[in-house]
Amino acid sequence: MSDMKKDLPRRIRLMVSDVDGTLVNREKQVAPATVEAVARLRAAGIAFAAVSARPPRGMKILVEALGLDIFGGFNGGSILSGDFSVLEQHFVAEEAARRCIEIMTPRGASVWVFADNEWYLTDPDNTYVAGEIRTVAFQPTLVSDFGDHLARAGKIVFSSTDFDMLAKSEPELQALVGDGATARRSQNKYLDLTPPGTDKGHAVRAFAHHYGVALDEVAVIGDMANDLPMFEVGGLSIAMGNASDTIKQQADLVTLSNAEDGVAHAIEQFVLPRA
Repeated sequence: MSDMKKDLPRRIRLMVSDVDGTLVNREKQVAPATVEAVARLRAAGIAFAAVSARPPRGMKILVEALGLDIFGGFNGGSILSGDFSVLEQHFVAEEAARRCIEIMTPRGASVWVFADNEWYLTDPDNTYVAGEIRTVAFQPTLVSDFGDHLARAGKIVFSSTDFDMLAKSEPELQALVGDGATARRSQNKYLDLTPPGTDKGHAVRAFAHHYGVALDEVAVIGDMANDLPMFEVGGLSIAMGNASDTIKQQADLVTLSNAEDGVAHAIEQFVLPRA
């Protein structure tokens, strides 16, 4: 947990969760214990929302399982209501996208472009394609060139088995794209380009505005570096037990892992007592 001692909020009115590595288990499912805990949260008058690096279309199972009224995709680049009507939508700057692709392709990264409610790729044999299909629950579209889809990209993913290469490329890409995109790893194997000026902190602000809740009455929970903007915005930050020590040090509290129903544990131990 953070070395900076602060007074934790006494009241929570909204909880915002990351998805992969947090809200879903290793089988990419929302555990029954989590569904039940979220129901108890709502019964206590606390709203619940989720934001993910996933495309909005890949959030359908979660929206239905948890009855979400509002959620965010593309790390906050898209904000949608529970009926999938778009409240906010932003795109990666096309020139930033093309420059990053030119850099990352020679490094061996596979490129995925999420645009126009589809997932486009040029390499269907990539190691992680099958797993991503299972995660987002829809099939990719094979193309020979990304063409003008890059003008409307909600997210571009560089995937690789070379985790160190992706880690080193992250700050380099962010410096390269400037105000044209946000470059962050959503998992060790994925380096994402998402729309500029939007991140999961942006999503938390949007959710808080939607529910009329002050930011210091928001609890947030996550496991990766792209969740840290939430930690900076929310009044109570919770790291998953499967998060790295670096992430845990930035959080106010630490719960169990996603294999141990960590979100449900956090709701019962840390959030409901502040209803």
